[in-house]
Amino acid sequence: MTVSISEFIKEPKIAYFSMEIGVRSDMPTYSGGLGILAGDTIKSAADLNLPVVAVTILTKKGYFKQELDIYGRQTELPDEWDPNNFMTPLKERVSVFIEGREVYIGAWLYVVESMRGPRIPILFLDTDLPENAPEDRGITHHLYGGDQVYRLKQEIVLGIGGTRILDELGFEIKKYHMNEGHSALLTLELLKRYKKDIEEVWDERLVWDVEKIRSLCVFTTHTPVAAGHDKFPYDLVQKTMCEIIPIDVVKDLAGREHLNMTLLALNLSNYINGVAKKHGEVSKGMFPGYEIHAITNGVHSFTWTCDSMKRLYDKYLPGWANEPEIFVRVGRIPDDELWEAHMEAKRHLIDHVNRETQTGMNYDTLTIGFARRATAYKRADLLFTDIERLSYIGEGRLQIIYAGKAHPRDESGKQLIQHIFEIKEKLKDKIKIAFLKNYNMELALKLVSGVDVWLNTPLRPLEASGTSGMKATHNGVPNFSVLDGWWIEGWIEGFTGWAIGPSPDVPADPARDADDLYYKLETAIIPTFYNDKHTWLRIMQNAIGKNAYYFNSHRMMRRYVTEAYIR
Repeated sequence: MTVSISEFIKEPKIAYFSMEIGVRSDMPTYSGGLGILAGDTIKSAADLNLPVVAVTILTKKGYFKQELDIYGRQTELPDEWDPNNFMTPLKERVSVFIEGREVYIGAWLYVVESMRGPRIPILFLDTDLPENAPEDRGITHHLYGGDQVYRLKQEIVLGIGGTRILDELGFEIKKYHMNEGHSALLTLELLKRYKKDIEEVWDERLVWDVEKIRSLCVFTTHTPVAAGHDKFPYDLVQKTMCEIIPIDVVKDLAGREHLNMTLLALNLSNYINGVAKKHGEVSKGMFPGYEIHAITNGVHSFTWTCDSMKRLYDKYLPGWANEPEIFVRVGRIPDDELWEAHMEAKRHLIDHVNRETQTGMNYDTLTIGFARRATAYKRADLLFTDIERLSYIGEGRLQIIYAGKAHPRDESGKQLIQHIFEIKEKLKDKIKIAFLKNYNMELALKLVSGVDVWLNTPLRPLEASGTSGMKATHNGVPNFSVLDGWWIEGWIEGFTGWAIGPSPDVPADPARDADDLYYKLETAIIPTFYNDKHTWLRIMQNAIGKNAYYFNSHRMMRRYVTEAYIR
């Protein structure tokens, strides 16, 4: 596959930086929601013909391949792949200094092509070059691998190296959009680049043109948990990263105690946003004094709609893929055809589950799906708070499908998977439960389209946005979720789905969440599914017409253009 970079440098661009970008299952350059969102962002940018170039890390050994034994114990294996099968290596090189060594960075060009014709380049940065020392060749091998030193090296390559490679390739950049704080070091490279003439100022500290950099930078924060923001001690920073600008200036911008990547991005961006209305409010509380907006995430409609639903939309809602607003006309679709399209997706999923797990699930039983990163705050086991009550409610009427990876160093996340396996064994004669390994984009599409209800049970307010539920709505699958992230905006009780627990303005109560989950399963969801198909189909229609029409990345990108990029 040979593509020239020259076609992409003819006009000024928005540079979109993200540590991970997921564009296809067989390129494991993502770990989860952040990377998939980035991929959807680029796909919508292509559909809308926006002037964007994306920059990320190659990670040719992937995140990891998940193995699970019969007890649910996770082991991680390299997920190696060959970029030559998907992208074009570029001859240009730049370098950064890491631990005093000159580290060379190359790039691979991958092109996202819209069905409408426009193309968006993604630059995958690579240090696995023969001119580098062995320890430096592996910097771009593993996504989120290694220790804090490894992470800082990757962020030097992404932020500083990525900015330099854009310049080397001839791109003119009018905005730099940082998708989370991993790429925030690009602001230091820009400060160095746009340094004022020292003779023009009376104080040496004024040589750094902070306002110029702010005018160039956009920052999206995704993390409502303080521990989730990258922080590096300054002794590590000084040992690892060469002095691009004086360390005292860095401390003014990124925090006195340690280099806080989020704080650095906040201080050097003119536009800052969270990824849902509630997350914007939470972020303001975490970082008082900053003007933080909210642009609620969306998903790429064409990517996250299964084949049977695509055919249905093509028949009754032509143009839906590039104008998701057309979903509001979902009432045109006959009930029987909507149900059959869903059942085709469900049969596809259940057949896959039975092949992989020999669980013996069937097509007619109400099927709940839960698939996301296995970590404590996601509370994948909230459903099992009272297994006797669950057995009473669900015996013979419910089956549950799980998927998700725990980070290699997240022991509580790994224990969560093992707990699900324990409950699966205990309930095997009453409720069929399956856990699918190696959750990826391909499996995600099977799940969000093939289950009957999408379950989400985070501990409020720790879900910044959550996009898997948006994917479900594109396939007519209603959500059953805690009121956090996007669901606060998308939820109409009994109309687009169901809420779990109290309203967002009431303190979180795990006991109430579990009780509410069981109550609504027993009194609303199960009876409606089995006894009132007409109402169930109305809820499916509303999920499409009220949720999918709005929670898509085309709407999201139009807002970024008007609110962030053309400021």
